[in-house]
Amino acid sequence: MPDATFACPDLTTFCRLDELGLVAVGQRVEPQRAVIACRVVEPDDWCHRCGQHGVLRDTVVRRLAHEPLGWRPTVLEVLVRRYRCADCCHVWRQDMTMAAEPKARLSRRGLRWALEGIVVQHLTVARVAEGLAVSWNTANDAVLAEGKRVLIDDPHRFDGVTTIGVDEHVVRHEALLIRMEVRDLHRLAVVAVG
Repeated sequence: MPDATFACPDLTTFCRLDELGLVAVGQRVEPQRAVIACRVVEPDDWCHRCGQHGVLRDTVVRRLAHEPLGWRPTVLEVLVRRYRCADCCHVWRQDMTMAAEPKARLSRRGLRWALEGIVVQHLTVARVAEGLAVSWNTANDAVLAEGKRVLIDDPHRFDGVTTIGVDEHVVRHEALLIRMEVRDLHRLAVVAVG
């Protein structure tokens, strides 16, 4: 009798694509990376200008760096449908904002993995970039923007803080780079990094 606690294997759930509004339709495992073919779940086939029903025009592929699976860089190849309105001739793509920001190179899960890697696991930007198979500048720019949005711009980040601690330590001895962390000692969480 099969164990009732197991479910059928599901790549979409395993790779957390359902959180991004995507569904896996294929996979390719290469020696240096894993590639997951996806499509957007929601059709988004109504014209954004006049509200009429659009006609499928074609599809384009958008590649996003995703959180690594077993430290193997993972790339999402998302099939994005393009529609054309028969009335006003407006052309648009399916909405992918759940999966990534417009023109972003990292999926939201990949971005979250990178931010947690730097803030929680104390990984370097170089190691995060290697894990995502993107350039150092791409990883650094994305993590700085997301860290500002999630950690610094949050007006409630100090709610409930009763005691803070400041810790300075040398990150690299050769260049004498100093990293300062402000920690909430009650919740054991980093609230600011400098």
